[in-house]
Amino acid sequence: MRKELKAQIIEKIAAQIKENPNFYLADISGLNAENTSALRRACFENGIKLEVVKNTLLHKAMMQIGIQQLEDLYPTLEGNTAIMFTTGAPSAPAKVIKEYGAKFGKPSLKSAYLQECSYVGENQLGILVNIKSREEMIGDIIGLLQSPIRRVISALENAKKEGEAAE
Repeated sequence: MRKELKAQIIEKIAAQIKENPNFYLADISGLNAENTSALRRACFENGIKLEVVKNTLLHKAMMQIGIQQLEDLYPTLEGNTAIMFTTGAPSAPAKVIKEYGAKFGKPSLKSAYLQECSYVGENQLGILVNIKSREEMIGDIIGLLQSPIRRVISALENAKKEGEAAE
């Protein structure tokens, strides 16, 4: 591969990481064409962009970005690597990896970078499946804040009904 082409690929990968800062690194080696096609279809349906990349080019792109937490991912850049970018729910790629990993034995999680945190190793998959998006977390917080107010209103309404019944 010519040096100019490598530089273009590095720039492209770096731009994608800057644009989509939530991504997963997975090993999809050993999947046959039919299973790879099913995986790609599932990724497309879940708003995930799946690309197979060369480890050295991905490493250079991550170094170019200069985010310190990305250094934790460097040791996982061995063997075949596919990068999964997500703009939607941060847990979507983890769910696809878990589902298809159970069916076909691959993909397997190498590492992930989500919400400015690094996750390394297959053992992190359970954690990543349960990560909520920013919007989901805001909804949960609003629900928690509304809960005490609802109880107070309910108690006041019950006291009013009891007071009317006593009269």
